[in-house]
Amino acid sequence: MANTIPDITLNDGNTIPQLGFGVFQIEPKDTAEAVGRALEIGYRHIDTAEMYGNEAEVGQAVRASGLDRGEVFVTSKLSNGFHRPDDARRAFDSTLAALKMDHIDLFLIHWPLPTRYDGDFLSTWKVLEEFRRDGRARSIGVSNFQVPHLERLAAEADVAPAVNQIEVHPYFGNEDVRAYGNAHDIRTEAWSPIAQGKVLDDPTLLDIAGQVGRTVAQVVLRWHVQRGDIVFPKSTTPSRIEENFRIFDFELDDATMARISGLDRGEAGRQGPNPDTFDYLPD
Repeated sequence: MANTIPDITLNDGNTIPQLGFGVFQIEPKDTAEAVGRALEIGYRHIDTAEMYGNEAEVGQAVRASGLDRGEVFVTSKLSNGFHRPDDARRAFDSTLAALKMDHIDLFLIHWPLPTRYDGDFLSTWKVLEEFRRDGRARSIGVSNFQVPHLERLAAEADVAPAVNQIEVHPYFGNEDVRAYGNAHDIRTEAWSPIAQGKVLDDPTLLDIAGQVGRTVAQVVLRWHVQRGDIVFPKSTTPSRIEENFRIFDFELDDATMARISGLDRGEAGRQGPNPDTFDYLPD
């Protein structure tokens, strides 16, 4: 099938489907149906988080799909409120209980929170290393880590992150962090891949989409994939879920890739919080 999703090999030898389905900001009541539809279409990688409040519904959809657990790659992330080691252990237990799974394929520190917990994300990471050793997390990684945060882990941790999930889209290439990851075998996962929809009416992207006979979303997702990143768009609309899946039966040439990359606005293009200052703790 032309739309078969490639697997990316991580630095621990495990593999992850390059295209996934994200459930950020999907209400719990809508999550099982959306994930179920994604699995029907052919997605085999689901990205959730404790702070999204919909882990249980993700697990429900995976069980209802009839797919073998080993066929679906599931990611979740540690809540910002549980960085202290014992809290992180309890939170991870809660994630497995909510999903009703005995292991998770990838578990991430959601944010580094350098202005919280005395800036100590290293002890939090050491707990994730425990989960990897005991097999309950097949792979471990980070999210929203900047280069200095990654350098600290490289200097003091035993295990390198398998992935760093960061904001990346045509208006914000996040190239310094991506370059560090590429140089150190840390795969980049792109969240907000279409800038929360803000790129969909971009004139350059509309022109490219017209030339290749695709939607802007498909063009942008294809750009991410050809750059080698892992991407997981989110939608609750069945037609959009399917549209986002169909990005592996066409290619963008080098000139088109460069046009898209040229839309980068640097820090001004960032849509989400800056990880150096973001300090949100859930109630």
